[in-house]
Amino acid sequence: METTAIQPRRKLPLWGKTVLGLLSIYLIVAYFVIPQMDAMKSRRHPDMAAGEHLTQTKTGLPGDPLNIALVGSEDEVIGALLAAAWVPANALSIRSSVRIAVDTVIAKPDPNAPVSNLYLYGRKEDLAFEKPIGHSPRERHHVRLWRSAQTDHGRPLWMGAATHDLGVELSRTTGEVTHHISPEVDAERDLLLDDLARATPGLATRWLADFHPILQGRNGGGDPWHTDGRLPVATLAPANP
Repeated sequence: METTAIQPRRKLPLWGKTVLGLLSIYLIVAYFVIPQMDAMKSRRHPDMAAGEHLTQTKTGLPGDPLNIALVGSEDEVIGALLAAAWVPANALSIRSSVRIAVDTVIAKPDPNAPVSNLYLYGRKEDLAFEKPIGHSPRERHHVRLWRSAQTDHGRPLWMGAATHDLGVELSRTTGEVTHHISPEVDAERDLLLDDLARATPGLATRWLADFHPILQGRNGGGDPWHTDGRLPVATLAPANP
């Protein structure tokens, strides 16, 4: 009877073990150790004195500032954003995260690329829309929206954080892969308002002065931002007046 020789298993070379070891350390530190440390630091972070004027990261650090409010039903808000040529962002998942990473590297358009989750009222955003720039999800305009418990003349009030993604890099605070935003959050606020005004007949906007008690800061990725402190409240015309 013929016997088949058992081939010895090929051992991973030393350089391969080193790369895997370093990668494992990076993933553990960036995605587990630092987030836990951030969760402890966030409880005493001075920017949290701003209350519900800032979003938060999952670990409780300050996120992007709120800079726009919309008044209308969910269908009216979605319809207005679609009319303004803003498109829904896909839900964040492992699959969508890998896709945006690949599309960014090869400069492939991805108009519905996901946005990372931020939190307000103890929950992640209810809606996320974006406006692509160029041929890569590396740069884009986007807005996250949360339905608040408040109403405006009986109609739902949505609080939003609109920002301009400039590129994909490592977070300055955690080392995770993330988008970096432009510090000009007022310019992004004004862009979204202009787009809505052009596409939505009957849009009425009033401004709340001194909405922000803190006029500058850094988000959870370490990106600086600054604002004039004003909040526009844009009321959409009722779909069925």
